[in-house]
Amino acid sequence: MKKQIYTFLVFALILGACSNSNTSSTQVDEKQNDYLTMSTLWYQRASECRALYYQAFNFAKHSLVANLADSKNDKPKAVVVDIDETVLDNSPFEAYSVRTGKPYSKELWHEWTGKAAAQATPGALEFLKFAELKGVETFYISNRSVSEMAVTLQNLKALGFPFADEAHILLKTDTSVKTVRRNKVSETHDILILAGDNIGDFDELFEDRSQNFGFETVDAHKAEFGKRFIILPNPMYGSWERVAFKGERGLSPEQKNDLRKEVLFGYKELKN
Repeated sequence: MKKQIYTFLVFALILGACSNSNTSSTQVDEKQNDYLTMSTLWYQRASECRALYYQAFNFAKHSLVANLADSKNDKPKAVVVDIDETVLDNSPFEAYSVRTGKPYSKELWHEWTGKAAAQATPGALEFLKFAELKGVETFYISNRSVSEMAVTLQNLKALGFPFADEAHILLKTDTSVKTVRRNKVSETHDILILAGDNIGDFDELFEDRSQNFGFETVDAHKAEFGKRFIILPNPMYGSWERVAFKGERGLSPEQKNDLRKEVLFGYKELKN
């Protein structure tokens, strides 16, 4: 009997240890996306974020009118917009990542886009309808995969976006760099406005951020922002973050977080 009791106690201890180990692992997993909490909270709940979208698209309307008047090009006129975080709000996907701790994956992303449930960003629909009234077509150039065409069309159409058809949506095939797709639009149309949440949405030259995070390139083209380039706020994700990772792949969440902190500029680094 004593031997049976001893065996039972040993088994219970092992089971308890395994249970504690699993709990600890789960807690770590649930926290690995905590770095997204503040940025997603700001994006969803800060009225300043909403105001920035309205401000950007208000500028876009004024610039479109001015660019229409200045254009000497006989081609049909167009505006080019990105989709995600430019005209569609996918922040519920980021919120899900924060709450579950699940890392980004194509499968999870496609599960979200497959719902065709993203809402329009503030001012986006009004701007593109304004452009349509001015006789200007909209082209959507997005790095969503071509396999997402049907659900993307469904989402845009449900919200009433103009020119929501396959002829006006150019999704990613072999590269995330959008130059070839922009050039395809330029062959037939005069692009008056480009709008996006990633600076690479405007020109390939902005893709290189290896020198001082690309700041000098932006400074050299500052006159274009608000005039032809309309930038939208997105603190949640973007190619800007890859600079902190120094091009390294396969980093753990802990390593990524350490590298994010490393590139921060604190007041003690300021020169007197």
